[in-house]
Amino acid sequence: MSTVLSAHKPNLSVATTGTILPYNDDEAGTIVESNGQPHWRYFMADIDPEWSIIPLAAYCFMTGFIDCISFSAIFVWCGFQTGNFAQLALALARLFETFSPTGSIHDTSFHIADRQALVSLLTFNLGALLGRIGDRVGSHTRLWLVLGTFSQALFTMAAALTIWKSTQMDSAGKSIADDRGDPAWTNALSYVALGFMSASMGLQGIMGKRLNTQFTTTGAPPVSNIHLYFLPSDLVLTTVWVELVTDPKLFYRQRVKTRDHKLIAAISLFTGAFVSRAILAKIGAAGALGVACGVRLVVALGWVVVPGKIVKGGKGLLWE
Repeated sequence: MSTVLSAHKPNLSVATTGTILPYNDDEAGTIVESNGQPHWRYFMADIDPEWSIIPLAAYCFMTGFIDCISFSAIFVWCGFQTGNFAQLALALARLFETFSPTGSIHDTSFHIADRQALVSLLTFNLGALLGRIGDRVGSHTRLWLVLGTFSQALFTMAAALTIWKSTQMDSAGKSIADDRGDPAWTNALSYVALGFMSASMGLQGIMGKRLNTQFTTTGAPPVSNIHLYFLPSDLVLTTVWVELVTDPKLFYRQRVKTRDHKLIAAISLFTGAFVSRAILAKIGAAGALGVACGVRLVVALGWVVVPGKIVKGGKGLLWE
């Protein structure tokens, strides 16, 4: 049995077919609620992008949080793969250098920083590859957003456990390096931890990318006008800065979504890095990653309560 509540009539009518009634002009504005597996329908429904600002800002926060931990230990970013890729190019270029007239030694070694950059780049892409699951389930569905963020939390938990077991921490339990030539993480387990951290960022990046791409390319005016622009916030802020300073409404006093959401992205990432460093200095890398795991679990649960998308058509609204 399904309950149908008309937006045009105050009375409540009941249909006995157990199926969703056709959507036409006579029933425009109808709210339809089906009794056939309502929980499954709820999780398979698309979220409303206008209400996804808070969890996406939390993604930005986690970008700064996770990257701070890896950079403080080994000067490698888990989420910013531009530098890692360029670093590998430099390592390859060293092989073709000639001997210096000053007599310096020709360096053909694959430095530990280069190896760490390679691990981060590869595992980041593997994490992003998992995002193809969301293409099958539905990149906007509540189910995928919850499960995908929960998977990020699992990767973060695995990173916390492996770095704790690696014993790559000083006497105070911290993992903070003072010099690029002397990284705090060097053993095999620390590479595993770095891989899990980077994989979590790759998965987060593709989830943010899918959300952003869907909003700006569907051509649906009610959705595309929202301009969430959170793609760079999941990975790098370069695009955010370029678009922010060239925004025609940069100095407007009233609210401007194209500008304000970029500021939210930048401030959230900055706050995440700041908080992460403060926690890292107190309880070390393993503890900080444990906190990051908890935050990601909260974000995963947060996707559950994000309202569903409103489908517009005919003369009214149909809530899915």
